[in-house]
Amino acid sequence: MYETIDRLLDGPPPGASERELVDWIARLEEVKCTAEAVQAEASVRLEEAARARQAEAGVPARKLGEGVASQIALARRVSPARGAKLLGLAKILITGMPHTFALMKAGLFSQWQATILARETACLSLEDRRVIDYDLCAPGPNGQPAKAVAMGLRQLENAAKKLAISLDQASVVAHAANAEKDRRVSLRPAPDTMTWLGALLPVKDGVAVFAALDQAANAARAAGDERTRGQVMADTLVDRVTGRSSAGAKPRIEVKIVMTADALANDSDQSAMVEGYGPVPAAWAREALADAEVFVRRLFTDPAGQLVAMESRSRKAPDGLAEFVITRDGGICRTVGCDAPIRNIDHIERHADGGETSAQNLQGLCERCNQAKEAIGWQARPGPDGSITTITPTGHTYVSPPPATWAQDPPLSRAEFTLRDVLLDHTLAA
Repeated sequence: MYETIDRLLDGPPPGASERELVDWIARLEEVKCTAEAVQAEASVRLEEAARARQAEAGVPARKLGEGVASQIALARRVSPARGAKLLGLAKILITGMPHTFALMKAGLFSQWQATILARETACLSLEDRRVIDYDLCAPGPNGQPAKAVAMGLRQLENAAKKLAISLDQASVVAHAANAEKDRRVSLRPAPDTMTWLGALLPVKDGVAVFAALDQAANAARAAGDERTRGQVMADTLVDRVTGRSSAGAKPRIEVKIVMTADALANDSDQSAMVEGYGPVPAAWAREALADAEVFVRRLFTDPAGQLVAMESRSRKAPDGLAEFVITRDGGICRTVGCDAPIRNIDHIERHADGGETSAQNLQGLCERCNQAKEAIGWQARPGPDGSITTITPTGHTYVSPPPATWAQDPPLSRAEFTLRDVLLDHTLAA
């Protein structure tokens, strides 16, 4: 039934029984796990080869391996930060967790399960990590399956934590204390012009914040408040953080918004871009801005929807040009697959090679991507349409499309959708 991978990826045949379909799903899951293990192995070998090449070229020891994580990220279509984590996990699996890696290669353990074990043993010595790897992922004495295979994710996490504490409690305590330095607040877009506001806090602080919001919700509900518990907690959080004392008070905010003049002043169907969030309907933007005391930094576009270009004779982009590039690129790193915020304004064609300090030759990059681009063997060139082609040391090319314009074609009507589908069906049938 599963003679080859190609046969498996063709999908189950028509008329397959429910049992066969479940078997097909299970086998595909095994293939995914095995593929992730092989990717990890290839990643480690890629870094070894790159380090050897760079050392031969005279690259300083502290910079050996630079750019490898970004190549992995491009190949796996993930962010460079994710690529670095995947490379780190691969090295841990190959060098310190052989039984976990064997389970992955056998198709019995996923990359995420391996990540949990690596994360919970990060503070331990190599010897102690291998003890946990053996205890949870090695086969039983009589060929019994490894304990970890039958565990859920939370069970696996708890089992690893308990073993880590029993092996080296002092290191676990020190690691937890050091983790408080990573406390932070984050914001990311959610559907329907909503956002996810998150905070990474020490457990005592996180529990205290939630308990305070829960107490406020209980009090409001007891007083007859018709809002749901979640709504009360969310509103209380906003009120206490912003200092807004009543629901009717207008918040004072500063917004950078990119939209056409027509979209701002009239009932246009075009979208607008809110910095830190993304595209929003122009009608929603007009209503939201009218409901707040807002300082609006408007950036207008030409009839084609492109921001007006700027240039400078200096090597470093002036503040105005830098702000223009950040806004044009949507505040997000231009590297394919990277979602990190822009931290550096980079010359696509190096300034030392004659690259101009102009909007056409500048791109917004995160710190990691900016460093990777400077590694030996990396090249980049701008395209006439605003795209950027990046060439890695292995000769692979990745094209970052030009930033989205704000001049939009009108949406297809239902009749046009129907006609298009008919033509498509006819083409496929032919």
